[in-house]
Amino acid sequence: MIHNNNFWNATVEELSNGYAFDKNTDSYVCLLCNEHFEDGIIYPSDGILYEAKKAVIQHIKQEHDSVFDYLIHLDKKYTGLTDHQKELLTLFYQGLTDKEIVQEQNGGSPSTIRSHRFNLKEKEKRAKVFLTLMNLLNKEVYQESDHKFVPFHKGAKMVDDRYAITEAEKKKTLSTYFKDGLDGQLDKFPSKEKRKLIVLQNIITHFELHKVYSEKEINQILEPVYHDFVTVRRYLIEYGFMERNRDGTAYWVKN
Repeated sequence: MIHNNNFWNATVEELSNGYAFDKNTDSYVCLLCNEHFEDGIIYPSDGILYEAKKAVIQHIKQEHDSVFDYLIHLDKKYTGLTDHQKELLTLFYQGLTDKEIVQEQNGGSPSTIRSHRFNLKEKEKRAKVFLTLMNLLNKEVYQESDHKFVPFHKGAKMVDDRYAITEAEKKKTLSTYFKDGLDGQLDKFPSKEKRKLIVLQNIITHFELHKVYSEKEINQILEPVYHDFVTVRRYLIEYGFMERNRDGTAYWVKN
């Protein structure tokens, strides 16, 4: 399952490369696993030293085989492809002729394979039109902040419709549950999943990235926010906002 916002925000060209340059961190980011390679740093691999851009390319080869291999194995809900279409695309990617594919599949005919090639090209055309329509929609409508979807955290688990949260929904929910302001006390903990995620997303801002907390420190930060801080702490872990070690002595924000 993909929880990587960089992946979804990347262009088609960036996805094809498997990496993108993140100006905020001045680093090249693997879109497949979100590993960063800071520009200006030299990275060793198999006895060879690589600059950041070449290092991320080498990383993709070593860890993911290829971008095609990674994408073709994604779930159907991400690709829209049937198993048969995935198999055919893999064979096309390997450069096999229609006749060779028939032999590989032990059946069919070259004309059937040609028909599949044609249908996939038609699918590509429809995808281009759809991407253009969505691009225009994003420019004309979703650029307004209230229509924008709130990006979910990188550790998000079981991503589904709960994460389809607009800025307008977020504002309304936060004003309902944090009546004294976002830095104030939580009035009550919501029962609905979407509202729960919005509330937790705000609470996690009380913690610093790259800092390790003890359980006592976690409790001290959460207690002024909500009286049942144990429940909040559990949900922060359960929903992937934070991680902890096995014995519960160390907690940190999942980045």
